[in-house]
Amino acid sequence: MRSNIQYDEETALALSTWVKLARGYSSFNHRASEDVKKFGLSQAQYAILDALGFLGSMKIGELHKKMIFSGGNMTLVLDQLERKGFTKRIFHHEDRRAIIIELTDKGNQAFRKVAVEHAVHIKSLMSALTKEEQKTLGSLLKKLGTTIAR
Repeated sequence: MRSNIQYDEETALALSTWVKLARGYSSFNHRASEDVKKFGLSQAQYAILDALGFLGSMKIGELHKKMIFSGGNMTLVLDQLERKGFTKRIFHHEDRRAIIIELTDKGNQAFRKVAVEHAVHIKSLMSALTKEEQKTLGSLLKKLGTTIAR
């Protein structure tokens, strides 16, 4: 049964835009997630490698804030990466309660391989849009994120 709710034009446009954004993100995210799986990584594991690879070692709380994707239990994902030999935990020299997460040499190698190949995949997915459309979309999404983050 269809809803008989009637919205004013501005509200209907906002809802329609939100649905398109959510569906577009869901489709894109699914394809990106499939790509990192071929490297034996979950999306959350890749997000940690990505953050550490680009930004360097950091405390767990900082890492969580910097990740492209969140999801999953951070401790569990860090345990998985440590078992793979990609990361290690280091107690902060001044505050033993603080734990620094760092990529190992093996983790750095994995990051470099995955990042380069995954970037090619993302470029392929984005090719549905022209360069100008990508710039416009990026600008609009940044504006939206900045505005609603307040």
